[in-house]
Amino acid sequence: MTSLRGRVLAAHRRSDADLPRILTPNPLLRDPTVRRGPNTPKMQTLRGIAVSPGVAIGPVRVLNPKGRTLPPRAIDSKDVPTQLARLDAAIETAKREAQVACDEARRRLGAQYADILAAHARMIADPSLRGEARNRVLNDQIAAEHAVVDVLEGYAQRLEQLKDSHLAARGADVRDILDRILDHFLERSDDGLPAVEGDEPTLILAHDLSPSATAALDPTRVPGFATEAGGQASHTAIVAAALEVPAVVGLGRMLDRARQARMAIIDGDEGVVILDPDEATLLRYRQASVERAQRFASLAGLSTLAAETQDGTTIAVHGNIEFPAEVATCLDRGAVGVGLYRTEFLYLGTRRAPTEEEQFATYAAVVRSAAGRPVVFRTLDLGADKLPDFAAVADHGRNPSLGLRSIRLSLRDPTLFRTQLRALLRASALGDVRIMFPLVSTLGEWRRAREALARVAAELNAEEVPFRRDLPLGLMIEVPAAALMADHFAKEVDFFSIGTNDLIQYTMAVDRTNETVADLYNAADPAVLRLIARVVEAGAEHKRPVLVCGSMGGEPLYTSLLVGLGLRELSMAPHQVPEIKRVVRAIHLDQARDLAARALTLDSAGAVLDLLREALRTMLPEPGS
Repeated sequence: MTSLRGRVLAAHRRSDADLPRILTPNPLLRDPTVRRGPNTPKMQTLRGIAVSPGVAIGPVRVLNPKGRTLPPRAIDSKDVPTQLARLDAAIETAKREAQVACDEARRRLGAQYADILAAHARMIADPSLRGEARNRVLNDQIAAEHAVVDVLEGYAQRLEQLKDSHLAARGADVRDILDRILDHFLERSDDGLPAVEGDEPTLILAHDLSPSATAALDPTRVPGFATEAGGQASHTAIVAAALEVPAVVGLGRMLDRARQARMAIIDGDEGVVILDPDEATLLRYRQASVERAQRFASLAGLSTLAAETQDGTTIAVHGNIEFPAEVATCLDRGAVGVGLYRTEFLYLGTRRAPTEEEQFATYAAVVRSAAGRPVVFRTLDLGADKLPDFAAVADHGRNPSLGLRSIRLSLRDPTLFRTQLRALLRASALGDVRIMFPLVSTLGEWRRAREALARVAAELNAEEVPFRRDLPLGLMIEVPAAALMADHFAKEVDFFSIGTNDLIQYTMAVDRTNETVADLYNAADPAVLRLIARVVEAGAEHKRPVLVCGSMGGEPLYTSLLVGLGLRELSMAPHQVPEIKRVVRAIHLDQARDLAARALTLDSAGAVLDLLREALRTMLPEPGS
């Protein structure tokens, strides 16, 4: 656990002076020597979902679905003999294993299945494969792995372009052979992460990265990543934004092409990945990055100004964080406190649950760093796409988002829950601590969770351990059932916090990590807006504060709408605070209320988005417009 947190903490020990470097191509990223020739890959542009802003440019490392990562492509001329020897050894070993598999299939399954594997063995043994790959190593001076990829990917792509469907289907066989040979070059690391060797930072391209794997990335070594899978509100995306690592997800199948890439651009603003960019494209992105750094520097001046509308209404802007070191980042950017501390990242990347003392030390560090400002701790939100190695939740069913997760898991495992609640209550004696329970669906769940906290408070009282007696206890609104019952919950809670990411997912019946239905996951859908409005109304009626801590809270497009709906507290990733302050300071409250009223009358997300875009353009016109 120390190594995972240590790398992340180090990544956040940065001053505002570092920010232009973070948000622009790292100067340590040197363009690899590109030997232009007939085998040089052509520029390819891939489009996905932007989840963490910024641009990163550099050499590529591919982590494929089996957890393997290709080494740097280019080699020195003195390494050619070594690479040729590795190539010969891998092909010989793969050939022997393919023959053994063929013999075993013949014994167990019969000749029909054995013939398929026999064809694989013959292709591996074909002298032309070895000859072409050796030529790539010799002439292009590339690593043996990349030589095999280039040759076999070329075969596969040519087969797939044939009109004969039977021959086109053989492309999958060729890729199976490629995987078999690569198995003898590459090993998988214990944590499933790509090993980044050498001094040069490297962009990661993968099928997917888990939230814990993403949290373990060192931004100084991996300044950007892109994945085939994932959605805008996945927890992997949330962690990437917290690390301020440019990221694009939901690219669809791209690893087969990416294996041949020597360098890439990851554009976390537009959701674009460019493989092997040409010189003109590189120049354009570098110029844009300089402009971005200048714009960010100008926003930094807002950190000391109040988030106050044109007519004097104050909007409390908080930060969402995962790690103690982020508190300083929040305050430096101008946040008034921590609106969401995600405690579950203490539990990820470790083979055991953290002890009470380990949790207390972390929570205490957060509270002390906040220096009297409010800190809202969310209890464990494990499950779905955040799976620890040690808990029974690892067997999480066919639909984890609808299964044992969040407060359901905590209530099912009283020991796990009690340990966390003891640590949180002890930390509450040190400052303005608030606690909220995630994914509550019913009043019964809420009451059971509240009673569990009361029992722990009684224990600590008997032990004469100090804790905050008037600690505010809140509810996260993430389930439509809770939103619809907000007027009843409001009689018992101290505050609401709307988790828009899950609220959208459950309202629209869309897996927020599934790129194939990403178009249905839309914060502007009228159904979502009506649920938010209902919660705000219930809070106002019973004088309960309502905060938005999901992604909507940090998106400038929605700021005026949320203020118009009646929200006075927003929480977001620290890097979003200056931009949201800028928008808040341009808002006229009457216009925001009118905007919200109009949005609630519309019948489609598209119509709402058109309305919001026009309102934002009017409120904050682009320079020169």
